[in-house]
Amino acid sequence: MIKRIAKSTLVASALLPTMAMAGTTAASGADNAFMMICTALVLFMTVPGIALFYGGLLRSKNVLSMLAQVMVSFALICVLWFIYGYSLAFTPGGSFFGSFDAFLLKGIAPDSVSGSIYEYIFIAFQCSFATITVALIVGAFAERIRFSAVLIFAALWFTFAYLPIAHMVWGGGYLAHDGALDFAGGTVVHINAATAGLVGAYMVGKRVGFGKDSLKPHNLPMVFIGASILYIGWFGFNAGSAVSANATAGLAFLNTVIATAGAILSWSFVEWFIRRKPSLLGASSGCIAGLVAVTPAAGTVGVGGALIIGLIAGVAGFWGVTCLKKWLRVDDACDVFGCHGVCGIVGCILTGVFTASSLGGTGYAEGVTMGHQVWVQLVSVVITLVWSGVVSFVALKIADLIVGLRVDNEVEREGLDLNSHGENAYNS
Repeated sequence: MIKRIAKSTLVASALLPTMAMAGTTAASGADNAFMMICTALVLFMTVPGIALFYGGLLRSKNVLSMLAQVMVSFALICVLWFIYGYSLAFTPGGSFFGSFDAFLLKGIAPDSVSGSIYEYIFIAFQCSFATITVALIVGAFAERIRFSAVLIFAALWFTFAYLPIAHMVWGGGYLAHDGALDFAGGTVVHINAATAGLVGAYMVGKRVGFGKDSLKPHNLPMVFIGASILYIGWFGFNAGSAVSANATAGLAFLNTVIATAGAILSWSFVEWFIRRKPSLLGASSGCIAGLVAVTPAAGTVGVGGALIIGLIAGVAGFWGVTCLKKWLRVDDACDVFGCHGVCGIVGCILTGVFTASSLGGTGYAEGVTMGHQVWVQLVSVVITLVWSGVVSFVALKIADLIVGLRVDNEVEREGLDLNSHGENAYNS
C-alpha cells in the first residue's frame, strides 16, 4: 500500500512496486522531474503520434477527420479523468471500481505525495494512459463513423471499460489481488483498446468499396513519423511506469529498446520472405508490435526475455494483420486488433513465462510457479476481452440510438474531412 502525505486518499497500485517496497513518503526532486518528462512523452505519443500514424494509413480525404477524432477525444478524456476518472480507478473501493472519494480531485493538495512524487504528477501520468487508450480505438472504424458517435462512445467506454480494468489491474482491484502482472498496460491499454476497436469495426461495418477499391495508405512518410514519435514516447510509457528514476525504470527502458528492435527485424524478414520485399510500412508496424508486446513485461523480464518477446511479436503481428484479419472478415482500417490485440495478448502471456528468475526475470511472488502465473495472465486477458467487448457493444448501441454510428454512403465517398469538418488536408 502506498502512503501519502497531506489530505490525499490511499491508493494501492500495482504500478508502484518499487515505491511500496521502499516505503517512501518524501518527495524526490529527481523522481518528480523524471515523471514529468515521462508524462510529457506519453502525451506526445497521442497528439501527434497516434494521430499521424493513423492519419497516414488512411486515404487523403479522411486524414483530417482522424486528426480531429484523436485531438478532441484526447481533450474529452482529459476532462473526464480529472472529474471522476482518477477517483474511480485509483481510490480504494470494490473489486471493479474505486470510489468517488477523490471526485474533482477532492482532498488532494499540491503538496500531497504518492511515494516519492507529488500526486498531481501521478494523476497527470495516469491521465496520459487513459487518453492514448481511447485514441488507439478510433483507428479501427476510421473513414466511416460519425464524429459525434465517436465522442459518445469514448465517454461511455472510458467510464465503463477503461476505468474498471485500470482499477482491477493497477488500483488494487480483482486482478491485482489475483496476482496479474501488467507493468505498463498490456491488458489495461492494448488488449482493452483493441477489443473495443474490433467490436466497433464489426458494428460500424465495412467501408464502401472494401475489397474492391484501393484503400492503401495515402502518406507513408506520415506513418513513419507517427511510428517514430510513438517509439520515442514509449520510453516514457514503459520506463515511467516504474514511477521513480530507479533500476526498474532502467530495466524497462532497455527492454523497450531491445524488444522493439527484435520485432522490427522479425516482421521485416518474415514480410521479405513471404512477399519478396520488406516494406517501410512493415518495419513501422513491427516497431509498434514490439512496443506493444513488451509493455506488460518491461519491468519484470530480463533483457534476453524481452528480445524473445519482441522477435515473437513481430511474427505474431504480421500474422494478425494478414491472416487473422482475413479470417475475421473485418474492416479494421488501421489494424488495431491485429497489432495491439494480438501482440498485447502475446506479451501478457509471455510476461508470465519470462518473469521467472531462472529465465533472467525479477521473479514471481513467493510460492508462485510459472504455471500458476501463466494461468493468471490468461485469466486477465480473457476478462479484459470479455469486459471490453461487452461494454463496447453496449456503448456503440447507445451512440447508434442517439446519433447513428455511420455517415451516409455519399458522405463517405466524398470524404469525412470536407463533410464532417469543412476542411481539406491538401488543397492542390
